[in-house]
Amino acid sequence: MAIVPIQHEYMSGNFAPVSDTHSFEPCYCIGRIPRELSGGQYVRNGGNPVITVDIPGKAHWYDGDGMLSGVYFRSSLDGAHLVAEYSNQYTVTDVLLATMDRPTLEEPIPLSIATLLNPNTTLGQFLKRLWRMSQTIVTSYWQSHTRAIKRISVANTNIIYHDGRALALCESGPPLRVSLPSLETVGWFNGLTAEGEPMGNSDIMGFGHSGLFRLFQEMTTAHPCVDPHTHEMILFHSVFMPPYVSYSVLPKRNKMLCRPANMFLNVPVPGLSSPKVMHDFGVSRKYTVMIDLPLTIEWSNLWYTKPVINFDGGSRTAFGIFPRYNPDEIRWFHTDACCIFHTVNTWDTEPSSDENGLQPYVNMLVCRMNTPAILYTTADLDPPVGSDNSAQDETPQCRLYYYQFDLTHPWNLISHQWALSAIPFEFPHVPKHRAMSATRYVYGCSTTKGCFGTALGQGVKINCLVKVDTSSLIQQGLKAPPDPIVGCVDCRSVHDIVYHRKPNDPISIFQLPVGWYAQECSFVPRQGSVDEDDGWLLSFVFDESQLDSAGVAVSDARSELWIIDARSMQTVIARLVLPQRVPYGMHGNWFSREEIEDQRAVESYRRLLRK
Repeated sequence: MAIVPIQHEYMSGNFAPVSDTHSFEPCYCIGRIPRELSGGQYVRNGGNPVITVDIPGKAHWYDGDGMLSGVYFRSSLDGAHLVAEYSNQYTVTDVLLATMDRPTLEEPIPLSIATLLNPNTTLGQFLKRLWRMSQTIVTSYWQSHTRAIKRISVANTNIIYHDGRALALCESGPPLRVSLPSLETVGWFNGLTAEGEPMGNSDIMGFGHSGLFRLFQEMTTAHPCVDPHTHEMILFHSVFMPPYVSYSVLPKRNKMLCRPANMFLNVPVPGLSSPKVMHDFGVSRKYTVMIDLPLTIEWSNLWYTKPVINFDGGSRTAFGIFPRYNPDEIRWFHTDACCIFHTVNTWDTEPSSDENGLQPYVNMLVCRMNTPAILYTTADLDPPVGSDNSAQDETPQCRLYYYQFDLTHPWNLISHQWALSAIPFEFPHVPKHRAMSATRYVYGCSTTKGCFGTALGQGVKINCLVKVDTSSLIQQGLKAPPDPIVGCVDCRSVHDIVYHRKPNDPISIFQLPVGWYAQECSFVPRQGSVDEDDGWLLSFVFDESQLDSAGVAVSDARSELWIIDARSMQTVIARLVLPQRVPYGMHGNWFSREEIEDQRAVESYRRLLRK
């Protein structure tokens, strides 16, 4: 009997990469495209590895070369209706260019996150992989046919817009500027300028410092926050060496090359004594909130055949809060161990203020996981078994949580901390124009099977999009506070909400047809409407009946972009059938006509020369 090799969950089905790229291919439209989408583009980022390692425990869903997939909306030639056009392009990183120049490579150049999570990784195996990566980087500087690998980022996690630039992001390096709507790569952005711009040079002093370790020092969060009022971009840099976390604030610069006086670059954040896994943070109009998880990077674990990334369920999670322009005034608020990889929204309480004009309370919505199981399951690894009293022994949960921090009290109290809903909730979205304010509605993804702590690793995907009236649920919680940490305002399941729909329900769920699965959604508001939820949700979806009996997508499999009525959360306004499928991926965004037209000038692009 032939031995069937074990297949990595995240290299199969619609997780598997695609090989073709397209430029403005027409989409077949079923339904009506709202006029508000005219001139805009929906773009989603995600990993699409050129070299696949189809072995559980050796590759991770977070690995893979970045690929942008977008749908651009323009007027038809007669102006009577809108036409949707699909494009997908790789983020042309140093790593991708070097990979294409080395057709004999059997493994991707960067270390896989799975290497740091796999307890079976020995010190010898780690050093061997580190040596291979280092050797490839060093030789790239003297091989004339290869662009030097100055940065190891694959730019595969998120895409945002700030100050005339669309930026693709990943924690392993600085932002990478791309051009809309073509999705072509411009070059690395260092906080001041980007490669490919007139007079641009990403090697001038910006993020990080000069010297041997600059490659690590300019690592930037994949989730910067852009203030819709001041137009500042706030971000942090989590690295492997002291001070471990630094902080930057980039104001809108009106397309000038000079450095503004109110720009912050790489200001140390005090209070962190070791390298941590930090993916997201919170920013309100006045304050910044860093999240110190008990998820540490401990290189010494290689001596004991333990995962380098270690979760201490008996420790504490800490929120460090400071005024936006003064990290030295940080105050730490502690709670039970948990994992927060995505924040939802952060805002200040409005009614009163202290003598300095700062708000006395900071409110925060997050996707709170009680264990780090998702990190392991997305590498096809079993989560580690915790010790007594460890959160790792608990049934994994991922819920929408509310925190309120009392800045008027000298004892650093968390006034409230409880779940708004018991349903699984991840990949959150707040409309860009509503960020950092007490917005009423937030959106996210859910599943009818399991939860996000384990479901993805078991092949369960997103089959529900959720709208939550957070104002209503928070008010319910404030009137009758649930038990701190373990309590929940709305204890219904997904099934209860879907099959017992009621008017004015604070939770609305759009459930996809059986066998169809969605990805993270973005909200586009209706022009002129005063209702916060009057608009549309955009999400890529895929019908898994296009997989064969072995779970492989057929060659002509296609994804669709669905435009969903956000008010009713029931009606699909339009279905756009794409020329190919879009693998399940990470984060996306809607870019308006104004943002696309206001992009900074580009002098040159990074080109991917295929052999």
